[in-house]
Amino acid sequence: MGSERVNVVRYGTKPGAAEANRAKVEALFAQLAAEQPEGLTYHAFELPDGQFLHISSGNTELLQSLSAFKEFQQAGLMDGAPEITPSTVVGRYP
Repeated sequence: MGSERVNVVRYGTKPGAAEANRAKVEALFAQLAAEQPEGLTYHAFELPDGQFLHISSGNTELLQSLSAFKEFQQAGLMDGAPEITPSTVVGRYP
């Protein structure tokens, strides 16, 4: 498990844009549910401080090819550049 790589992305949204950002993320998950791409794991969280955290692993090229992901990226809702941290999984349950 120590060699499994994930990308952790954290960002804030522009003032008043959190709800629109949440809707874009929900649209992305709707497309993921409809298309069920294999080889991709994706999670998104809204943190108590209003920031968003996304964690992806596997074939992230699949993610980047989805129309909902492109729309999410092009929406311009982020407040500044996202913080992207490549990470290594050290444990997982189940």
